[in-house]
Amino acid sequence: MKKLTLILILVSGLFVISATAQEEVSPYFKVAELSGSLTDASAQVKEVITGNGFQVIGEYHPGENEGLFVICFTSDELKNLSLQFKDRGALASVLKAALVKENEKYTLSILNPEYMFLAYWGEQLDGQEAKLTAMSEKVKNAFSPLGKLTTFGGFEEKEDLPGYHYMMAMPYFDDPEELATFSSFEEGLKIIRKNLEAGKGSTVKVYEQLFKGKKVAVFGVGLWDKEEGEADFLPIVGESHIANMPYEIILQGKEATMLHGKYRIALFWPELKMGTFMKISSTPGDIEDMLEGLTEE
Repeated sequence: MKKLTLILILVSGLFVISATAQEEVSPYFKVAELSGSLTDASAQVKEVITGNGFQVIGEYHPGENEGLFVICFTSDELKNLSLQFKDRGALASVLKAALVKENEKYTLSILNPEYMFLAYWGEQLDGQEAKLTAMSEKVKNAFSPLGKLTTFGGFEEKEDLPGYHYMMAMPYFDDPEELATFSSFEEGLKIIRKNLEAGKGSTVKVYEQLFKGKKVAVFGVGLWDKEEGEADFLPIVGESHIANMPYEIILQGKEATMLHGKYRIALFWPELKMGTFMKISSTPGDIEDMLEGLTEE
């Protein structure tokens, strides 16, 4: 009897260890279905954002689709936290909420902060784990009055998000696409701003996150080219996942870079099969071309 009890204890322990080791994290939370107009729905979303210490810094319609809407927000606390991660940590300083029109209602979803934080910051963590958890909980608690948060969009194992890549020979977070090297941070800021203001390459500025005195800026860029932009690839990969949009340029010092499309798309659409990736095989290069154009005189 004692042997049987010992065996049961050991087996139970193995199950606990296995469950812990394979904790899954999804990229998105579905929050609620909101009735009324887009104006009404977005007002509700902005109210919970600003009422919980965050600031709205941008909004747009991905692919110029009136049925898709993304709201971008941040906070001083999040900005300061992001600067603790020197390798493009500022990319995770902006969070997103999305509204997708379905049957006269708007489905509200948010990007899971923990998922992005672990993917972007995970390999650079040096004692900030509690701060990441606290920030993630703050965001989830902010949206909880609107509905029960349920995960969707696939998942990755928590331990795999730091150092994530889709498969062998595919890029990692620290394999960015280098867009331009400027003579100074100020020159880069001037050129990118000028091109975004002009809507070069059918782009639109969604937000600019400037870290004053740090020579760091992040630009959220809508890709409105009908043949090569969001209107082309989002219907293929899945419009329900737009709470990761828009794509970004990060300017650090003199260097302007972007996350490799084969990394970023795979990360935020983890359910995609290789067959679907083949349908958008030109998209990573198309995105790079559009964003690179914004860094050129």
